[in-house]
Formats: sequence, C-alpha cells, structure tokens
Amino acid sequence: MTMSIWRYSHLSLAVSSFLFILLASITGIILAFEPISEQVKPYKAESFETITVAETMLMIAENYDEVIDLTIDANGFVLIDAIDLEGEMIQGYIDPKTGDFLGNKIEKSKLFQFTTTLHRSLFLKSTGRFFVGLCSFLLFLIAVSGSILIIKRQSTFKRFFSKIIKENFAQYYHIVLGRLFLIPIIIITITGVYLSFLRFDLLPSDTVKHQPIETTTKGDTRINSSDFELFKKTQLSDVRSIEFPFSDDVEDYYTLKLKDKEYLINQYTGAIHSQKDYPLIHLVSVASINLHTGSGSITWSIVLLIACINILFFIYSGFKMTLERRASKFKNPWKKDQAEIVVLVGSENGSTKKYAAAFHEQLLANKQKSYITDLNRYTSYKKAKKLIVITATYGVGEPPANASNFLQKLETIDQVNPIEFSVVGFGSMSYPNFCEFASVVDAVLNKKPGFNRQTALVKINDKSFETFHQWLDEWAACNDLPLSVSKTNLVTKPLKTHSYTVVETKGIEENPDQTFLIKLQPNSKQKIKSGDLLAIYPANDERERLYSIGKIDDNLQLSIKLHPKGLGSSYLHKLSVGSTIKARIIKNYSFYFPKKSSAVILIANGTGVAPFLGMLHQNVRQNPTHLYLGLRHANSIDIYKEQLQEALDNKKLSQLHLAQSKADDSCYVQDLILRDEAYIAAVLRDRGTIMICGSLNMQKGVMKALDNLSRQYNKKPISDYSNQLKSDCY
Repeated sequence: MTMSIWRYSHLSLAVSSFLFILLASITGIILAFEPISEQVKPYKAESFETITVAETMLMIAENYDEVIDLTIDANGFVLIDAIDLEGEMIQGYIDPKTGDFLGNKIEKSKLFQFTTTLHRSLFLKSTGRFFVGLCSFLLFLIAVSGSILIIKRQSTFKRFFSKIIKENFAQYYHIVLGRLFLIPIIIITITGVYLSFLRFDLLPSDTVKHQPIETTTKGDTRINSSDFELFKKTQLSDVRSIEFPFSDDVEDYYTLKLKDKEYLINQYTGAIHSQKDYPLIHLVSVASINLHTGSGSITWSIVLLIACINILFFIYSGFKMTLERRASKFKNPWKKDQAEIVVLVGSENGSTKKYAAAFHEQLLANKQKSYITDLNRYTSYKKAKKLIVITATYGVGEPPANASNFLQKLETIDQVNPIEFSVVGFGSMSYPNFCEFASVVDAVLNKKPGFNRQTALVKINDKSFETFHQWLDEWAACNDLPLSVSKTNLVTKPLKTHSYTVVETKGIEENPDQTFLIKLQPNSKQKIKSGDLLAIYPANDERERLYSIGKIDDNLQLSIKLHPKGLGSSYLHKLSVGSTIKARIIKNYSFYFPKKSSAVILIANGTGVAPFLGMLHQNVRQNPTHLYLGLRHANSIDIYKEQLQEALDNKKLSQLHLAQSKADDSCYVQDLILRDEAYIAAVLRDRGTIMICGSLNMQKGVMKALDNLSRQYNKKPISDYSNQLKSDCY
C-alpha cells in the first residue's frame, strides 16, 4: 500500500509537470554548452592564479589612459572597461600580467539569448518565472519520491547502490541512471527554486551597505594604486571586480569586491575606508548561480548536460513503463461467474503477466473455463473451483501495484464453492525478501475457510522458465490436463556470466546416494559468500540451474545429486579437473551465516549441507555451532567426512548430529531436533539462529518440530522467532 502511494505520487508529479520539465531539459541541454564554449576561449592568463592586484594595477596604469572598472568573471577572464592610450573606448579581455588587450568582450549569441529567456521565463516574464520555479520544485519532489521507491525496492537504504536486476531496458536504466544522477538533479532543482525565490525578492537582501563617508583624507602625496598595501597582498583570483574612482574628488573611492567581502579604498592613500563581509545569503546566491548554470567549470557543465539528457530519458522510460503496465490486458472469453478456474495476477512491470497469460491461454486451449484478472480485482466467483495466484513481490515483501488491495478483499469476500488454490511467486534471490508477498498470500489462503492448497508454493527465481514449467507439469498432473506453454516470448537472456575452472571433484563411486562434490575456482575477482547461489546454463541457453555455494578458501564447493535425466547434474558430473564453465553468482543475502549470534543451529538434509560446509570453514571465531544433518545411508557421509572432522577438530563445529534414514537405527533429522528440544528452545530464547537448507519436505517436518518445541518450552509459536530463522529450501 505504501509503495503504491509513492509510485502514484511519483507518476502524478511526472505527468503534471511533464511539458515544463521537457522544455526545461531541452533548453538546459542547449544552455549547458554556453559555459563550455566560453571556457575554451584563450582569455585566461597562465599567471592568473599567482598575480596580485597591485601588479595588474601597474600594468593598467601603463597601458590605459582611464579605467572605469575591472571585472573577473567565473572563467577567470579579466574584463576591463577603459579608454586606451589612443583615446578609444574598449571593453574586452586583458592579460593581467602584461596589460595587453586580448580580445573584445564575448557577446551572448542570439541562440543562447533566446534559449535563456525561454528557460528562465517561457517568454512570459514574471508569470513564466513562477511556472519555471514551480517546475523545479516538482522535479525535486519527483527525485525524492523516486529515491524512496528505489530504497523500498532495494529493501534498505544500505542497498541503495546495490546491483539492480535487469528485467527490462527501460526499468533497469531508469533506476541505474536515476541513482547516478540523483545528486546533480537535486542540485539543479534546489538551485532553480532558490533563484526563483531570489527573483521574486522572497529572500533577505544579499547586498552590503557601507557607512556614509564623513571625513576624507588626501594625504601629503598621492600613492600609486600599485603601491596600496591591500592591493599588494590581494590575489587577483580572489577578486570579483574593482570599481575605479569616478573623479579625482577625494570622496570617490576604489570599490574592491572580493568573493567574501567588499572594501572602500582611499584613492590617494590606499587606506581602507570601509570593509564589509558579504552576508551568507550573498555567498549562497553566487554559488547557486554557478551550480545551476555550470558557469566557471567545464566539468560541472558536462555533468549538467548529461543530467538534462538523463531527465529526457527518465521521461521516456517512465512513460514507457507506465504504458507497458497498462497495455497488459487480458483476454477473457468467459465471464467471471462462468469460470471454473480463476487466475489472479500480481505484476509490477508486466513480465509476470506474460507467464500468467500463457498459462491462461493453455487452459482455454484445453477447453477449460478460465478467467484471468489482476489481484486487486478479486471478487466472488459463483462457479470457481480452482484459484491460481501468480504474483511478484516488491520492495520489502510488499505487493505489486495491482495487488495492493488483494489481502484486504480476501478478508471480506467469501466464495460460494470450496476452492483449491495454488500460488506461484516470481522474484529474484538477489533481494532479501524473495517472493515474500507470494508466501504471505499462500499462508493467508491456507488459513481461510473454504480454501484448500492443491500444490505447494513455488518460488521462481529470475523468471526461470524451467521452474515455471516444473510447477505447470505438477499442476497439470493434479488436474489431469495436458498443459505445456512455449518459452517463446517468456524467457530472458542470461545475465552476464563469469568463467570458473574445475579444480577438484570427489567421485560418485564413493557415495551410495549418487552424490558428488565439485570445487570451482573463479577466474576473475568476485565477492562470494557461502549461502550464495551459482547459476549454470548446461544447455548453453536460458535454462538456468541453481546450486547452493559453500566457499572453501577461495573456491566454490557444490554438492550435487546426479539425476539420470537431470540436465544440470549430468553436465556438472561430466566435468573434469581443468575444465571451465560459464556461470553467474546470485546473491542470497537472507541466508548468510550470522555475524553475531549466541549460538547457531544448522539443519540440512542431503546436498543441502553444501553451504553449511563453507560456513563452518569460515567460522574462524568459533561461534558455538551445531549441525543436524540428515542422510540416507551409513556411508552417505563419507564425501563430507574429512571436512566435518576438520571443523570439529578446529572447534568451528561444536557438535555433529547425524540422522540416517536407511540405516539400522533409522531416523530423520526432525527426530533429532525433538530429541534435543530443550536445548533448541533455549537457543531460541537466547536469540540464537537456526538455518535450514535442503528439501521442502524436510523443511516442513523441521518447522513443525520447531513449532512444537517452541510452544512447549517457550510458550509461543515458532513464527514469533522469524527474525532468528533462515531458510533456503526447494
């Protein structure tokens, strides 16, 4: 719900100010070239940074008959308004070291004059300036609301600049470029608003006033201005302008304006008659003008130029995403009260809708009365017997925009007939709250009277077509329907992969469960932690297989069960030492070994032990850790035995609890948990951590055991300890 508010605010602001922002961006792009074109002119002296005012005054006296004023612009060009020795009026640039005339004053081109007027006031004078100021403020709000959306998408502020999953071109670069140019755009908007306030005199005055001159002193002899002490110790680079005395009258002074203060100086003696520091608002005003225009800095002008171009891209990509969301309309030959199968969809950017629509079309092709709509359109369905929810998750487990009201409606709307439901979650394991909303929907439906779960919740990582098809096969078998969707238009190209070399394999011959170990060495520097996932592409296409990583030294260790028809396991099993494969790392932030915990209990069955072997290897602090491991046969443990014994010897593993389902003393891992229920309940009370990795069936049994012991010893359900539980089961 919160996400929707920010999203609609972001969109509403963009729509309401679209034309003004478009015009301001285009004119901003043109105006960014003005300071660049000025700064490449050859009017800045090489000695500008070291020369004093006194040296320049000496050269001026030798080369010019009379001077009205001297100005230093933002580019460091010295501009003089004077009469030369031939009596000609000049207004142009000089070399402050020699006094040589370098060229006439740069006149603003007609293009820049036209564009400046359009940019500042839309040719509407004060009315236009008001709209431009308002436009700047709206763009500021758009930047703020966009930043909040990114924070929510990334779950926390700490992950603001973390990797973004590239789901589609417009969305990906809308976020990536938005983060990169957030600061420049914020500066552009704040300075734009500030300058508007300044224009309408809504800010305190930024000028200084000197006290009235009451006494004047000529002195015995007139001192040359080049001998004034203040001029000798003042660098020309600190000067903004020097106004020369209008006449020889002793009451006409030099006015020296520096960057932070202003002086009145006796033209005969060089004595300082008055000194005033500029108020803070004056300094802010000067800085605002330079920051908003890029004046005086080619680098900042280029940044402003690119930022304005990016604003145009944000307009394009923002509207493209909006139109794509709205364009995903469903085709329903059956009305809602005629349908026996209802497909409800939650999608943020439209990609999940493609999968749902493909499923719906297959149902229709098999002459099923299927009806598909958004989750927010949930209502009563008179003949519905089956409900399939296919939904993505957004931010910290929040629903997509078209699913924000679903749970609320689910509480108040009852169905006529009993309904079997299935939930399919779409998301990315790169985010901590992977498929969280789908999990919530599945749990709520399971508790609602009249609803019965038909297939277990399925979580699909990065739009994996294979996982989706596995669920489809399961659902089709349950309903005796020959469903099969084409991957055309559904699959996405694999993201950037890296190369890995096989450095060790541990043969399948030694293991009765057809399980083997394989170690891979990354061929490039990467940040990898035990608990992350390795995605491989055995068919060299979009079909993705995921394996939990245990990091041993700098290598990745996988534990693989060979399936006779398993494409991924067969592919890995055929690799020999020295072979290389292409794969990519998927971060699994929610399944890392805790940095601080009173104790850690690791629970795994089968190959689920792989990430735990890496975590134990890295448990250098010897944090109290127990491993409950479920295997099939007595010698199933042989391929892990050496590493587990090493962890025990080094006190990285406190105790190993082994369950063997096919041994003489057959038991399952959840039996061992119930055996040690008092200890495990105490770990929960002491804010310890429990991590579970392996099959979904094992997880289900373990969670039931944990809930029982928690209720018995701690008088509360295991769900109250959700912050201390980490799970990675499939």
